Amino acid sequence: MSDYRTVDLASVLRSRGMRMTPQRQLVLDAIADLGHATPEQIHAAVAERVEGINITTIYRTLDLLEELALVTHTHLSHGAPTYHLAGERGHAHLVCHRCGKTEDVNPALFAGARDAIAEDKGFVLDIGHVALFGTCSACIEKKDDHHHG
Repeated sequence: MSDYRTVDLASVLRSRGMRMTPQRQLVLDAIADLGHATPEQIHAAVAERVEGINITTIYRTLDLLEELALVTHTHLSHGAPTYHLAGERGHAHLVCHRCGKTEDVNPALFAGARDAIAEDKGFVLDIGHVALFGTCSACIEKKDDHHHG
């Protein structure tokens, strides 16, 4: 993991004339802990530490953190946006159609494809924001179980 823990949220906020609030830190911490999280997952994580925080506050905080370029979001599937720390340019996402689990994969694996596409189409892929859909190993194993029974 890289060094987002060292993001000094308080000083970033101060430089914009904004107040540091515990909620803001907790939301940032939750994203750092979870890696990728929907607003609902972030809300659940923060609610464990702070009673009575509502989802609207979470959404507002996410918008703010995104404005400060500390977090960014990706639409990995039809569902909610998934937030992650902005420093995380270094991976692509493998998303399981069945269970929705997201795994990170080293973008170096796609270097060949990226180069081929660049040569063929003149289009440069942003590997840090690639989501590939498929079926994860756990779901494949589950599927196989049905055939033997």
